[in-house]
Amino acid sequence: MALAGACATVAFDFFGQSLSPMLGFANLAPVPLANNVIQVLFGAAYRPGAEFLHYFAGMVAYPLGWILLGRPIARAVIPSLGWVIPAAIYGVLLWIFALYVMAHLVAGNPPFLAFTGITWVALIGHVLFALIAAWAVDWRENSK
Repeated sequence: MALAGACATVAFDFFGQSLSPMLGFANLAPVPLANNVIQVLFGAAYRPGAEFLHYFAGMVAYPLGWILLGRPIARAVIPSLGWVIPAAIYGVLLWIFALYVMAHLVAGNPPFLAFTGITWVALIGHVLFALIAAWAVDWRENSK
C-alpha cells in the first residue's frame, strides 16, 4: 500500500504542479485546498497540517480505499474486467470526493470549483493517481 501510495502521489503532484502548468493548463493546489478544509473545520489555517492531510490521503487513505473497497467491488461485480477500468472509475470517484465533498461541502467552495481549468486537471490527476496506485498493487501481487 505504501509503495502504491507513494508512486501515485508523486505522479499526481508531478502532473498537477509541473506538467500541467508547463503545458499551459491549471496548476493543482491540493495543499491550499487541504488548508482551506482545516480552516473551516478548526477555525484557523495550519500549513503543516494541510501538508500532512494531502500526503496522508495520497499515501494511505486513497490507496487503502482501492485495496479495501475499489478492487474487491470490481472483482465481485465484473471479475473479468481486470484493474485498468475499475481503477479509472475509482479515480473519478476520488475526484468527486475531493472536489465536491471536500472542496464544496466541507470547505464551502463552488461545486467542482465552478468547473474551471483546475477541475479538469484535477480529474486527470485523480484518474492518473488511481491508475498508478492500482498498477503498483497489481505489480506487487504478481511479482511474488
